[in-house]
Amino acid sequence: MTIGELQKLNILEVVNAGEEPERELKGVFCCDLLSVAMGRGQEDAVWVTVMGNINTLAVMSLTDMACIVLAEGAVMDEAGMTKARQQGIPVFRTENPIFETALLLYRWIKEGNGAAVTENTGAEV
Repeated sequence: MTIGELQKLNILEVVNAGEEPERELKGVFCCDLLSVAMGRGQEDAVWVTVMGNINTLAVMSLTDMACIVLAEGAVMDEAGMTKARQQGIPVFRTENPIFETALLLYRWIKEGNGAAVTENTGAEV
């Protein structure tokens, strides 16, 4: 699955589309502690977090994660939005919890059947 394909699914709100719609998504990473994310973030992963600030964008760039999904209704602050637009970083958001969001994304990326997760968990990401 690519970032562009994720955008077309309409399961997440697109906050900033970014500049690499063809970038392949290879996994999902969940963490809200930036120092841990810096050491363990995985290249080409979707990062699901509630941390919506410029520091999150810096960690994402250092680890070469593909995009950020702000869960649980979190929003990117103004400085972060400005930087995301300047650097073409894809940012999405959802009102749903981190776990359900990550599980749905994992299924879409790895198995291509996120709908099954929606039915089993009741989550609508």
